[in-house]
Amino acid sequence: MSLLITASILLLQVITPSLVVVESFATTSHVVRRSSSSQLNMALTLYGSMGSRSPLVNWAAYELNVPLEMGDLGENPHPFGQIPSLKDDGGTVVFESGAILNYLQRKSDQNLDDKTMGFIFSWISWANASLDPICFLETPDGKVYDTGLKKPNKRIDTLDKMLSTSKFLMGETFTTADVAVASYLLYVPLFFRDVDLSRWPNVVRYMKDCVTRPAYGQAFTEQTQSLLLGLLENMGNGGDKKFLGLF
Repeated sequence: MSLLITASILLLQVITPSLVVVESFATTSHVVRRSSSSQLNMALTLYGSMGSRSPLVNWAAYELNVPLEMGDLGENPHPFGQIPSLKDDGGTVVFESGAILNYLQRKSDQNLDDKTMGFIFSWISWANASLDPICFLETPDGKVYDTGLKKPNKRIDTLDKMLSTSKFLMGETFTTADVAVASYLLYVPLFFRDVDLSRWPNVVRYMKDCVTRPAYGQAFTEQTQSLLLGLLENMGNGGDKKFLGLF
């Protein structure tokens, strides 16, 4: 299933459960420069591309100030040859996007207590195990054909209620938990242009707050960031697809 997002800027195509994204514009290298403020003892190498879930890993790395280098996909250490995967210079290999986010959180210089770490790890797991299958409905052979967000959903109702009194998942503080949850939510309007999430106004507001973060634009490109903001602003206005003069 493919979806034309702009005439000449961006083409997104759902091919496998890994949310393959094919872009017609030149992709960015996603190299996260080393910072003297980082307390990392090991170099981290990310194996991924814009055509996978790896940009959400880059987003987390920018937010956490964790330096990453992009690796040669021909040397990808993932046991099944998939992306993203992560390797440090001590030989540790981490794969699956949620596991990588957890690893980056542990490797960051954030000194968080156990309660906060438990909160973040739980939301990352929820995003992968519960939110992903809500956002993306798959055929028996694993191909995405629609989104469950076109219909009422009790879990998203609960999320919307939580966000009615909280800017981010942890109050006013943006965390890696938000990277995990917002990434999946933000993929939906990119793949499904006709989706209208206005039944969940607090979720839409949350998505706007997340997509406008500078680190999101660095990871997913500013073109995608601007496009998403326009799509979110347009929700509840009849789904007019001509807001960018594209059709």
